[in-house]
Amino acid sequence: MAEHTPDLVVIGSGPGGYVAAIRASQLGMKVAIIERESLGGVCLNWGCIPTKALLRTAEVYTNMKHAEAFGLKAEKISFDIDAVIKRSRGVANQLSGGIAFLMKKHKIQVINGEASLTKGTIAPIVQVKTKSGTDTVKAKHVILATGARARTIPAAGLEPDGKFIWTAKEAMVPDTMPKSLLVIGSGAIGIEFASFYNALGADITVVEMVDTILPAEDPEISKLAEKSFKKQGMTIKTGASVEKIEKGIKTVKATIKLKNGKTENIEVERVVLAIGIVGNVENLGLETVGAKIDRSHIVVNEWLETGVKGLYAIGDVVGAPWLAHKASHEGVICVEKIAGEKNVHPLNTDLIPGCTYCHPQIASVGLTEEKAKKAGYKVKVGRFPFSGNGKAIALGEPEGLVKTVFDQKTGELLGAHMIGAEVTELIQGFGLAKTMEATEEDLMHTIFPHPTLSEMMHESVLDAYGKVLHS
Repeated sequence: MAEHTPDLVVIGSGPGGYVAAIRASQLGMKVAIIERESLGGVCLNWGCIPTKALLRTAEVYTNMKHAEAFGLKAEKISFDIDAVIKRSRGVANQLSGGIAFLMKKHKIQVINGEASLTKGTIAPIVQVKTKSGTDTVKAKHVILATGARARTIPAAGLEPDGKFIWTAKEAMVPDTMPKSLLVIGSGAIGIEFASFYNALGADITVVEMVDTILPAEDPEISKLAEKSFKKQGMTIKTGASVEKIEKGIKTVKATIKLKNGKTENIEVERVVLAIGIVGNVENLGLETVGAKIDRSHIVVNEWLETGVKGLYAIGDVVGAPWLAHKASHEGVICVEKIAGEKNVHPLNTDLIPGCTYCHPQIASVGLTEEKAKKAGYKVKVGRFPFSGNGKAIALGEPEGLVKTVFDQKTGELLGAHMIGAEVTELIQGFGLAKTMEATEEDLMHTIFPHPTLSEMMHESVLDAYGKVLHS
């Protein structure tokens, strides 16, 4: 049993935790980080990174199948699912090793074990169950960055079993390549897995309870996405719910309640649950120290303070949006506030871009047209199609749209929404514009290079004010 006395201890080493630890070290703090599994957390090991490796494989495979469109010949195209998974795991392992290097570089102590809190005088005391016993960590400040996990449905036979009913984790390392797959939930996670398995030839059915897929996106973008997915062969059922799952020897039967109240049965080899996430708040001793929990998430103020002296929380465990870059930004805000840095600003969720790496890609930042109107804005809306862009046509990616929403009175960019090739890379241009409080004038006067996909961003702004050039 050892005792540690850092200035700051971070519980959880995901994108929020390890970034908070690094920033604290840069600010001169003695830092320790506690991790019960692998450095990098869910995002790096079982989320953002390995799924993008899988989706890249799907993209390459799709391009190979359409080689003739590029004047190329590729015969007997196939894939090895074990090799696909091996590559994905290799990418995750490489980056996890990179986090270990960063911890060493910044002189951050890594303690492997499971943490829990007890009451302390300056801040809660952290007890860590390690392989060799229980360590005690007494720090001035404690940051909880414990993340979240997939939400499950215990009723109706929808409890994940690792074989027929998968969460995202099992979907990343399938025991077999399913010929048919039911995806329950059409948020980013569900749609990404639907896109991956569809590209590899699985028969995909997506069931979504609300009336549109990707419900967080601008409805116009969601409709275009649904049209594209159906064209690719997916079956999409909105306003529907899975009422029951019956497991057989090799398949499962799902009873689906449709929008019209009728039910239908389908038979699939595997089911992916993608119905949201819940915070990892159990067994931490939060009740013991007096931290508040609301619907599985820790309650914090704008500075990520829990209300318990010396205790903070960041990332997925404090709630939506459940995004790695949001967690990292919160980690920096939290640590800089602790350190007394000047010009620290609370997180503005309107400035957080969201990305879905399906095919076609989807990205957005700020208010949708619908939400802007509900907020009382009179808006100007611009649109520009990928089919009007030279680079998109040259890439063989003419499907997509860039949409911008402006405040009619001030010219403020309220939101931007995109669907199409590489929009997850393009969106940060609008993210920067929003952070800098750019107006339509600033964006109109910006020179966009030719030929690039980014020219569509310019054209969409111009279109909002009746000045579009190539449409």
